[in-house]
Amino acid sequence: MPRLLDARTSQNASFQQSISTPISLVPVLFGQVGLDCVNPGGIIRVQFTLTATISFPGSGVTNMPILFHVVRGTLISDPVVFSANLTVPATAPGAGPLIIPMTATGSDYNVPAPLNNQLTYSAFISSSSTLPSRVGPESFNAAAYSDF
Repeated sequence: MPRLLDARTSQNASFQQSISTPISLVPVLFGQVGLDCVNPGGIIRVQFTLTATISFPGSGVTNMPILFHVVRGTLISDPVVFSANLTVPATAPGAGPLIIPMTATGSDYNVPAPLNNQLTYSAFISSSSTLPSRVGPESFNAAAYSDF
């Protein structure tokens, strides 16, 4: 029977329009959690969910993918365990800003037991354009489980 080891939340922005941060061309940290994994026993698995709401400019937004990466660690150079992208469909309305919430769920399976009893996961966001902005809400949640 699975055992919950720890669950954490990194809440960067709780409400829509509570932030206004242009998206960078290089990956930028927007959520990070440290999960306590003391004496985990068996196979460790981590489930996570990330949410970010993006505001795109009024026209020509279909060629501006937003990239999400989750790493096991603190740096974008650490092992990537999940990636996703948000691309605005060609049928999107062209007038006015377009606000799109993105939620993705992923997992990391058969995670090595950490030597210091803590697993750290970090969520990064980037784009091929600096025109889209992060407007909130934004959050990153993770939970670690073991077999016994």
